[in-house]
Amino acid sequence: MNDQDLQRHVLDELCFDPKVDGAHIGVIADKGVITLTGHVTSYAEKVAAEHAARRVKGVRAIAGEIEVRLPNHKRVADDEIAQRAADIIALNSTIPRDAIQISVHDGWVNLEGNVEWQFQRAEAQKQVSKLSGLTGIINNIALQPRLPSADMRRQIEEALRRNRQLAGRSIMVDVLGNRVILDGDVQGLEQLRAAEKVAWSVPGVASVDNRLEVF
Repeated sequence: MNDQDLQRHVLDELCFDPKVDGAHIGVIADKGVITLTGHVTSYAEKVAAEHAARRVKGVRAIAGEIEVRLPNHKRVADDEIAQRAADIIALNSTIPRDAIQISVHDGWVNLEGNVEWQFQRAEAQKQVSKLSGLTGIINNIALQPRLPSADMRRQIEEALRRNRQLAGRSIMVDVLGNRVILDGDVQGLEQLRAAEKVAWSVPGVASVDNRLEVF
């Protein structure tokens, strides 16, 4: 698919999604990399726009440059956002109690702390992103390594072999500290995401360098 067609398909998907008002969102396509520009009226809408673009076949990566411009009647004081964010995280049983610290400045929420699993880090951001009045989220939650690098690599390799989507694919795994490097090739964006999800599923993985080629 050429860039012009991909750009049109992403624009169509943005217009199709009822959670997104595509009137003020621009789309630039360059070799499968989509850049979203413009502005929206909530952080939740920005996230929805990025998810919509990610659903389109042929999209390899997304650069989200959409600005959140809150209408005056939707603005919320920083201390109120901080309290609501703390409450919603405290109610989530999958996130360790008192593991995450929250600060807010001009509607931007900064999450800090330490957890063992990537899903806990992602869940904290997911829950906070539901709040109104946000202009952005900075996720600085760190992941603490719990396994030696060799054990992390073995677990990832075994999980890749078990995975129905990825069985038989030539995926090489390397682990440096708590950083995982995936190399090789996969068939389609779904397999690429599935491989990355497997790597993140091991406790203590702090980053995944996904070098897999899509063909």
